[in-house]
Amino acid sequence: MSVSAVPLGIYIHVPFCAARCGYCDFNTYVPSGAEQPSTFLEAALREIALARAELGARRVSTVFIGGGTPTLIGTDLLVLLEAVERSFGLLDAAEVTTEANPESTTPGLLRALRAGGFTRISLGMQSATPHVLRTLDRMHTPGRAVAAAVEAREAGFAHVSLDLIYGTPGESDADWDDTLAAALRAEPDHISAYALTVEPGTAMGRAVRSGRLPAPDDATQARRYARADAILAEHGLDWYELSSWAATPEARCRHNLGYWRSYDWWGIGPGAHSHVGGVRWWNVRRPAAYAVALAAGRSPAAGREVLTAEDRALETVMLGLRERGGLALSALTPAGAAAVQREVARRRVELVGDRVQLTRRGRLFADAVIRELSA
Repeated sequence: MSVSAVPLGIYIHVPFCAARCGYCDFNTYVPSGAEQPSTFLEAALREIALARAELGARRVSTVFIGGGTPTLIGTDLLVLLEAVERSFGLLDAAEVTTEANPESTTPGLLRALRAGGFTRISLGMQSATPHVLRTLDRMHTPGRAVAAAVEAREAGFAHVSLDLIYGTPGESDADWDDTLAAALRAEPDHISAYALTVEPGTAMGRAVRSGRLPAPDDATQARRYARADAILAEHGLDWYELSSWAATPEARCRHNLGYWRSYDWWGIGPGAHSHVGGVRWWNVRRPAAYAVALAAGRSPAAGREVLTAEDRALETVMLGLRERGGLALSALTPAGAAAVQREVARRRVELVGDRVQLTRRGRLFADAVIRELSA
């Protein structure tokens, strides 16, 4: 497949939040000094033009604006989308997503985004339990995410996703059940659920290290995942990727599927990563440094690497197994193919025709299975 025939996605990283959540280690900043949304917007428009100059005439199949809190910049999101459309053009039925925090959305903003071409919204709900939200340093009230999802539907969004986190210190099984029930009441057609990871350098990481908070428990998180999978399936949302469930094939996040399938994507913004034609690169992290580079006519890239055949083979296994469809047995080395039978005996994978697929048990041990099959 020629490079131009590979689907192209555009990711735009909005690096600003009103406040920093205690568990978050994303490249995000509270606006201050030289690092302001207006400066970022100008720089991002320059990088979109740079991407067009480098990639040439390639239409875009997906656009995903993440963060950070994209909705913190309001209708400037439309300015970014218009620049992508003007520079590249969007394929028919292109998927256009923005992430949103519930407290930074309004019915008016949602209507404007939908009218301006956004087709999908992903709301950071995380939990419906007040004490869990407090532990996560989330600013919204428990009911706000559900209300925002309903408002998005009323604004005309056909695809509404909710992001959840499980395994927060202090969360009970009942809390998790309440969160799943609340999320389902909003009638999203997509839910992503992630095990809490305590990252070094975060406020939560310091609290766990000092003993003020207990570390997440692996067995508890496994139980919560299995519970989510069962309940979501009962309500018509089937898993299609390790952490994601969708009501229909159309509700699946095509932009994220592009990552798992090693399509091309250009990441716009501070710290954003890109992958085009087997070359991967990443931008400088600080918004001010990012803006200075682009204002001077320089690439904001901080580093790059060319993927080797071995890199690609490993990623084929690692990324292929993330999806429900799994990967072809022929994609494995002889040692990896031999390991499949051991994993079948452990009930962590199954063979469906010529494809290796994770079982529910295997999803709980995905990293270990990937190591075995990557031999």
